[in-house]
Amino acid sequence: MLSWAITFLIIAIIAAVLGFGGIAGTASGIAQVLFVLFLVLFVVSLIMGRGRGPRP
Repeated sequence: MLSWAITFLIIAIIAAVLGFGGIAGTASGIAQVLFVLFLVLFVVSLIMGRGRGPRP
C-alpha cells in the first residue's frame, strides 16, 4: 500500500511540473488517503501483534 502512495506522489509531482494542476491535485489527494490508510493499518498490526507474544 505504501508503494501505491509513493507512486501516486510521483505522478502528482510529474503532473505538477508539466502544468497539469487538476491531475496533480487528484493524484496528491489519492496519495494522502493511501498513506493515512497505510499508517492506520500499520499501527493496528503493531497493536494486535503485541498481545500474542513469542510462540514456542
